Amino acid sequence: QVLLVESGGGLVQAGGSLRLSCAASGRTFGMNGMGWFRQAPGKEREFVAAISWSFGTTYYADSVKGRFTISRDNAENTVTLQMNSLKPEDTAVYYCAARDSNIYAYLSRRSYSYWGQGTQVTVSS
Repeated sequence: QVLLVESGGGLVQAGGSLRLSCAASGRTFGMNGMGWFRQAPGKEREFVAAISWSFGTTYYADSVKGRFTISRDNAENTVTLQMNSLKPEDTAVYYCAARDSNIYAYLSRRSYSYWGQGTQVTVSS
């Protein structure tokens, strides 16, 4: 079992920045990557960004490319999402997820077995 705890959400004005962090604990040796997803009210959970644990390869949704940056600290088992130039449409609950499968792509929710409790990000216009 892997436990994921997110932090760093909040309220920010459009154009501002927020930094989300996710700390993993437990049986982390099986993880091969971590990702961030988000879910806005009335919408499905969507992929935001992901990073491979071994090589640090990053993946981004087109909607956040150039604005968000994902990074990881292998020694601390943490992943961070730096969000800049935030827009009202970025408002959602953001979820951290741990990947332990190579069957599905990093962008697929099915690739992730463990999920955090979510943290609210609200961007006002």
